[in-house]
Amino acid sequence: WLLKMPLGFLKALFKPGYTWPYMSEEEPHLNNRRLFLPRGRLLGGSSSINGMFYMRGHSSDFDRWAQKGARGWSHAEVLPYFLKMERHWTGGDECHGGSGPLAVTRNATQYLLHDELMQAARNAGLPITGDIHVEEEGVARGELTIDERGRRASTYAAYLKPAMHRPNLTVVTGATVSRITTEGRRATGVAYRREGESQVALAREVILSGGSYNSPQLLMLSGIGPAEELRRHGIAVVHDLPGVGRNLSEHPRVPVEFAARGAVTFVNQLRFDRAARHVLNWRLFGKGPFAAQVNSANPILRTDPRLAQPDVQLWCNPVKVGAHLWFPGIKAPPPHEMTTDVILLHPESRGHVALRSADPADHPEIHLNIFSAAADFATARRGMAIARTLYATEPMARLVDHETLPGADKVSDEELDEHIRATAQVTQHPVGTCTMGSGPGAVVDPELRVHGMEGLRVIDASVMPDVPGGNTNGPTIMIAEKAADLIRG
Repeated sequence: WLLKMPLGFLKALFKPGYTWPYMSEEEPHLNNRRLFLPRGRLLGGSSSINGMFYMRGHSSDFDRWAQKGARGWSHAEVLPYFLKMERHWTGGDECHGGSGPLAVTRNATQYLLHDELMQAARNAGLPITGDIHVEEEGVARGELTIDERGRRASTYAAYLKPAMHRPNLTVVTGATVSRITTEGRRATGVAYRREGESQVALAREVILSGGSYNSPQLLMLSGIGPAEELRRHGIAVVHDLPGVGRNLSEHPRVPVEFAARGAVTFVNQLRFDRAARHVLNWRLFGKGPFAAQVNSANPILRTDPRLAQPDVQLWCNPVKVGAHLWFPGIKAPPPHEMTTDVILLHPESRGHVALRSADPADHPEIHLNIFSAAADFATARRGMAIARTLYATEPMARLVDHETLPGADKVSDEELDEHIRATAQVTQHPVGTCTMGSGPGAVVDPELRVHGMEGLRVIDASVMPDVPGGNTNGPTIMIAEKAADLIRG
């Protein structure tokens, strides 16, 4: 139920049975901190544990993909697949799909200070939009992949579960794939271990959908990747493909936090008796605050008017993510606080994924290398200035007592940069490690076939040439929808 109930993801994300608890390597530009990188350990992958936030990204993101060599992936060419997959709360129109398998609904905002934040945005002169997918810039209500019954709409629920009865489908769980089997440069199947036994599944075509960490790992374990990296681990080189594991891109996030003036936040709904009623309301009717997310609004903004498109997203919540249940006289409530993370939509920094060893059971080395580009620090500082202005504008100003992080006295570039190095995290949107295109760093072609190999494709977020300007779950599903048509010709 923690997985199905939308607000339950805050607990499910940290349960070992539901996630692979990956960690980055020491991040040299973040005081050598290692970052927590949970990935879904369930059918549906990370769509079964994510925050369910739905965005496509800016139209120019996909046009940029096409310009980088991903022919056939411009906005005009991918929009039909977004429409095909969506079952949008509007019922569908020329901009939204109305009958697809993936439910998309508006966030329920009754207890989230939504109206106050929207009014503050208006008073601060920020653009307001009723639909971020039409106007593509402004402050809007968030949209979520939650179905009509108030349940998480994962790719398992939307796509796989309805197909489980098909005679041409076999789903194997509890298995670890060790390598792709090959004959020369043709993929013939996959070798895997299950319950201590080694097995092989043969196929005319192999499709990797392990995500931006595991797809390049499996390619390299199979001898497909940078020859020097493979030889370092004693892996025979099947195909020297230098781009495998490179070009890793992520959305960094930097927190700005405020202490509330009085008991005005979502902490009120976490009092045990109220929380129990909310869970029951969700269970019986699919309604209430636990059938939604704790997101006040979704600002997508430009930090510089000269920019062609928004470069930051503000993740605004009327409670801290780690807030707990409480009850008077038994357990004290968590502090009433509000948070707004500044998310960089188009970071310049790039990292890479490498093998830790030739053992498939070893987690890969993940070098995010975020904030290695000086421009990313500058973008984050400008985004923090917008966040501070928003929460200092009425009516939000009367709800805020003071800024707790980084603190109102931290104003210089040096102080803000130190705050970034000490607190920045990522949004769990890794892309790019099996880049689609035609240049020397490309791994797959525009039909998602691995360059230099036959019978082998990669279909997941790792093929994105760079990270789109929004949450990546939607664009990843779009890639799979388009890929299905490519495979079927």
